[in-house]
Amino acid sequence: MCGIVGITANESVSSNIISALKKLEYRGYDSAGIAINTESQIHQKKVKGKLDNLILSLQKDGFDGKVGIGHTRWATHGEPSERNAHPHSSRKVSLVHNGIIENASELKSRIELKNYNFESDTDSEVITALITHYLNEGHDHMESVKQTISLLEGSYALAIIFSDLKDKIIGARNGSPLVAGTDGNSNSLGSDSIALSAIANKVCYLEDGDIVVLSRENVEIYNSSGDKANREFVDIGIMDTEVSKGSYNHFMEKEIHEHPKAVGETFRQFIDHDQGIISVDDIGLNFNDISKVHLIACGTAYYSCLVAKYYFEQYARLPVECDMASEFRYRDPVLDNKALYIFVSQSGETADTKAALDFCKDAKVRTLSIVNVMNSSIARESDYCLYTKAGAEIGVASTKAFTAQLSVLLSMALHCGTKNNNVTIEQNRQICKEIMQAPQILEKTIKRSYELKETAKAIIDSKGVMYLGRGTAFPLALEGALKFKEISYIHAEGYPAGEMKHGPLALIEKDLPVVCIVPPGPLFPKTVSNIQEVIARGGRILMITDDDSLKSSSENIWKIFRLPKTPKSIEAIVYSVPIHMLAYYTAVQLGNDVDQPRNLAKSVTVE
Repeated sequence: MCGIVGITANESVSSNIISALKKLEYRGYDSAGIAINTESQIHQKKVKGKLDNLILSLQKDGFDGKVGIGHTRWATHGEPSERNAHPHSSRKVSLVHNGIIENASELKSRIELKNYNFESDTDSEVITALITHYLNEGHDHMESVKQTISLLEGSYALAIIFSDLKDKIIGARNGSPLVAGTDGNSNSLGSDSIALSAIANKVCYLEDGDIVVLSRENVEIYNSSGDKANREFVDIGIMDTEVSKGSYNHFMEKEIHEHPKAVGETFRQFIDHDQGIISVDDIGLNFNDISKVHLIACGTAYYSCLVAKYYFEQYARLPVECDMASEFRYRDPVLDNKALYIFVSQSGETADTKAALDFCKDAKVRTLSIVNVMNSSIARESDYCLYTKAGAEIGVASTKAFTAQLSVLLSMALHCGTKNNNVTIEQNRQICKEIMQAPQILEKTIKRSYELKETAKAIIDSKGVMYLGRGTAFPLALEGALKFKEISYIHAEGYPAGEMKHGPLALIEKDLPVVCIVPPGPLFPKTVSNIQEVIARGGRILMITDDDSLKSSSENIWKIFRLPKTPKSIEAIVYSVPIHMLAYYTAVQLGNDVDQPRNLAKSVTVE
């Protein structure tokens, strides 16, 4: 989503704003801009396309000052263009906005704005118009902002500068993330702590309704009641190595190679070394008191929930419902006070997931979040929270966050099953031993996955790819198809293998690539039968398995990618690697922007 930066300092800020915006590129964007409050007036520069275009434009016609704001825009209202890029400015005010103003059209028609000359098609410019109106009416800066935001419906994170306020930035948050930062020499605002990692050593995660006033010396935060808020500043906790590609060609490649560390670190927090078991004992939740589990998430996190449905039902013998967060509230769900509602989000700021959490909180049911970012909105507002230990994930296509989410969900299911006596201590101990093998098996799998480079070359001209699986391999088929289409731009769909005969077989034609995820076990022969149905209709099968009973030339299978022997408990985690690698290599072969695929954003902070 859109990225926001604001800096006030005792030195020039342009270069630091650009550097911070570069750290926000991972969020996805289509235009960029900067506004600097110079000694004479506010100067701004906006471009369509990448930050490099903005840098070139500034080199030709530059300006600088000690207070400024910057923005990377992901289009919602109005096409990607220079006129729709942020900042949006008048003679008196300039601002950048992340979010959606749902009543923008209504506000633009207000009598007090009838003479305002709107220069863009965006919803955001109405905020500039309203603040300008209230300033013209004689209100001070803070009151003009308060009056304006009281009229806004929807979500916003704002950073605002004023032509006659030379050392201050005012920020406001409602529904979209906003972080204040400080390093003792400058104060800053950003969409996330990653943006501020080079210019702040401490950050404060603002809450809905907060207004923040940044000067060069101070950060003052006011809550929705207008009272001064004593918000905590915490160590930023992000190293530069986490937000750089290092020796890798892309962040996605780096992050696939970080699967072993992410999974190992995530599991490690749940290992009781004294007993040799998986335990989630220290969060204050009575797992024996849970009658049902509801798993709620978006995108890749939703697919981790679909896998976890198998975990909870197998190990804990608890009924499970999975919901896409964007649909959850609108189906008028029947909520259960004895159930546990689990919300999964990499960023902890996903707007649809946050809205579903708010819905459950209003109903006073128990909520638990699984997030990767400490102090994020979803983490703060849940009754209980567990963290994945994936580290910063920059690539838009989520990889290591997915396997880390599976690691937390598997740990929870095992712990819950042990507490309600469906899993014995000895069974837990055995699975714990298997889990401890995961990083090593993942390392071996990553090395073998280089074989998929050649496979990718053979499918880049396909008009589509199908993914099939049964059991936990079915959600992996969905995840594989999602990764493939979002970075290769080739159509892909995931199906349960047993459902092919109920319709999708009609899509099979000569040489259509079909990726079949087939771990050994009771479903193996059934899935092989489904594979033969595809082969009989001309499909080319790429089989992913750690079963060693099939010869590479058998069953008329086009290619077999064989994983290291993998324990059943961690199967879904290990099998994630080749599906991520296949998508990556295909996108690279096609020359696509792997880390910033078109039209997509990393942290989806609008509904």
